Amino acid sequence: MPNLNKLRTAITGGRGGDPATDAALSRLIRLRTTLTIFFALDGFLFAGWVVRIPAIKEQTGASASDLGLALLGVSAGAVVTMMFTGRMCARFGSHPVTVVSSLLLALSIALPARTHSALTLGLVLLLFGAAYGALNVSMNSAAVDFVAALRRPVMSSFHAAFSLGGMAGAGLGALVAGGLSASTHLLALTGVGLLVTVLAGPSLLRHTLPPAAGPAPSTGKAAASGKAAAPRRLDRRTRRLVVLFGVIALCTAYGEGALADWGALHLAQDLDAGAGLAAAGYSLFALAMTVGRLSGTALLERLGQTRTLVAGGVLAALGMLLGALAPTTWLALAGFAVTGLGLANIFPVAVARAGALAGPSGVAAASTLGYGGMLLGPPAIGFLADWFSLPVALTTVALLAAAAALIGYSARNVPVPDSGAAAHRGVPAEIPADFPADFPAEAPATARTPHQEG
Repeated sequence: MPNLNKLRTAITGGRGGDPATDAALSRLIRLRTTLTIFFALDGFLFAGWVVRIPAIKEQTGASASDLGLALLGVSAGAVVTMMFTGRMCARFGSHPVTVVSSLLLALSIALPARTHSALTLGLVLLLFGAAYGALNVSMNSAAVDFVAALRRPVMSSFHAAFSLGGMAGAGLGALVAGGLSASTHLLALTGVGLLVTVLAGPSLLRHTLPPAAGPAPSTGKAAASGKAAAPRRLDRRTRRLVVLFGVIALCTAYGEGALADWGALHLAQDLDAGAGLAAAGYSLFALAMTVGRLSGTALLERLGQTRTLVAGGVLAALGMLLGALAPTTWLALAGFAVTGLGLANIFPVAVARAGALAGPSGVAAASTLGYGGMLLGPPAIGFLADWFSLPVALTTVALLAAAAALIGYSARNVPVPDSGAAAHRGVPAEIPADFPADFPAEAPATARTPHQEG
């Protein structure tokens, strides 16, 4: 990992290894690997569900609007859970919450294929959405803590793992869509999810991180128990800025959710694509997002956050117009790929920026708004598809991507407070306070969170 190699050089000063610093670096590497596995698993399971939505729709006999209402169960379960997952992470640690949420997600993914009406589908999707929402907030909280410890802008790499998992899940779904029932496929995903969680969970629980540097009790019961300091109260301006970045996340996540739930149906229904090719549409979109996010750190260091947000929003808007209105399947697939490249880094940048402004409450607020957009988008697309047509409904993705670019540009002068890169417990104090020196001032590598893991 190039970033960790650079960190090793910064720690050792290029002179022989030190056991303490090598041990700390080894802990960071193991923790990064484990967190990456959970992000990838989340994307894999979610994509496995979305590529079977056409089969579930046929199984339940639901209309487009009925399916939209059923999908609202995912939205409701996720958004309600997200509202208090941040508090659960603060109390129990984001690592345990991540493990428990992953188990619940794996168990609940098999349920939709057991339903035979839109009503029962919506009810079981409440549980699925609750697990999905809790897992995403807890994972992002753990990732923000890790970024603060590493002091490098690697948030996009975790979201790249989510996209890579989505690509793999959608690709597998495309391969088995013609010969395997939705019930068998989703039950197999339950097995995969449980197995990965059982194997990776203990590692995540063992490798903890302290909260980022900041005011914390040094004596008394709170310090002795390792609990985080109480979150600071936010002024009105900071709350508004957090909401601003949350809206950016919402606008872009809306597009990701829309393509996940309706992209395959658009290709099959409007462009007469076969089941395998239709399912591959989301896989291509996920591949493009993965490529964009893998290059996210270098892109942010070169362009800065504002240019990355604006360029991504404009590119996604143009790509989605092509994907929604193209007369052929291959042009639509090209549009999906361009959209994925454009949306790739906007969500992780928005969440990280909110966390830098307001700590864990900023992460929770931006994540809730963002994933709310991902989960509320599909029902909105369903209603618009019934009122107009599915291609017209999908153009709303382009409109919101353009809105995200405009909002991102309007926030170009918003300062991000210095999070004070003091050493963490378990992270060597020899790491230079200004590391890395080449990172743009507007894109700080740290984000303060008071979560005490484990």
